[in-house]
Amino acid sequence: MIKLGIIYFSATGATETLAQQIEHGANAIGDVEVMRFRIDKKQLVDGRFVDQDTLTQLGKCDAIIFGSPTYMGGVASQFKAFADATSELWCEQLWANKLAAGFTCGSAPNGDQSGTLHYFFTLACQQGMLWVSIDAAHGYTKQNVNRLGSQLGVVAHVNGEGVHEADKSTAAYLGQRIVTLAQRMR
Repeated sequence: MIKLGIIYFSATGATETLAQQIEHGANAIGDVEVMRFRIDKKQLVDGRFVDQDTLTQLGKCDAIIFGSPTYMGGVASQFKAFADATSELWCEQLWANKLAAGFTCGSAPNGDQSGTLHYFFTLACQQGMLWVSIDAAHGYTKQNVNRLGSQLGVVAHVNGEGVHEADKSTAAYLGQRIVTLAQRMR
């Protein structure tokens, strides 16, 4: 059984919606245990992420997907606090060779969400993880995914109506893709 961890921060619920869709997609493949971890203020003390249990649980996963809304071209401070707390894992490369991917959202179609995805990618590389991209070119797939054309990870445009249906589909697609690849690696 593949173990998939989804760690994310969500202020408005949009990032949470994407995390739910990733979980839905992963479960559609089967033979997977999905664990979602939403970063909240109880896990932050003096700006530092202190939830060792979450870090331990993520360490047992075959794949980890990172999520945060894009704020000012990067991850939310809450996610950054989590990422900083992984530095102790980095020293021993405890997440090396796990699959990694990322998802983000913003209020503009191009609100520099790529900066957030690049941050996730860099974090994954520092941890020795293997990055999983979106292998669906905008406009060339039958799945109707990746409408915003980001190959690096899931990008959602969120407006007053919530998360666009195609962006939800892209998130579900990422969940399917990462579980399928993890199964192949096994």
